[in-house]
Amino acid sequence: MSDLKTLSQAVVKGNRKDSVEITKTLLAAGMKPLDIVEKGLVPGMAEVGEKFKNNQIFVPEMLIAARAMKEAMALLEPLLVQAGIKPKFTAVIGTVQGDLHDIGKNLVAMMWKGANFGVVDLGTNVSPDKFAAAVKEHNAQVVGLSALLTTTMPAMKTTIEALKKTGLSPVKVIIGGAPITQEFAKEIGADGYAPDAASAVDVARQLMAA
Repeated sequence: MSDLKTLSQAVVKGNRKDSVEITKTLLAAGMKPLDIVEKGLVPGMAEVGEKFKNNQIFVPEMLIAARAMKEAMALLEPLLVQAGIKPKFTAVIGTVQGDLHDIGKNLVAMMWKGANFGVVDLGTNVSPDKFAAAVKEHNAQVVGLSALLTTTMPAMKTTIEALKKTGLSPVKVIIGGAPITQEFAKEIGADGYAPDAASAVDVARQLMAA
């Protein structure tokens, strides 16, 4: 349906007004909220992710697109809850203890939401115990750990150890941030490493598919 394509493009362009209006029009025409998410918003954010990975757009454009999607989702989320429809997977995300940086984390959270993951954002300076408690409470399948300082990288290892101790073994841990490398991820026992927000979607999907 061309209106879904128009919605996808409104998200790609970061046009908040159009995203909301098209979503309202589709709902008024009787389209299911889940179809609007999966066939309109998700493809739009997927295109944004691809453009970001190919250096066709940068962080500001990505944030604007994510905001357009967020405003459309604000109309759809209550309807999805009413219908008892939940995202297939839930992710807990936060910046590790001692670190207050949140731009990268916020981008990943937005991209995961755009890929139809349920996202529980714990914010910054999150202790290992708080991550473990949130995974348990929300029955999460994915955990995203962010760090921007080399001094807070060890907190990632401590968090992974805390998650293992609670016996929450099925949960997959993805780490990222400026000083983080694939080697470090392997060293501390993380399941995945994402160099940027768009890759975080691919990594999460791959881990869930596996």
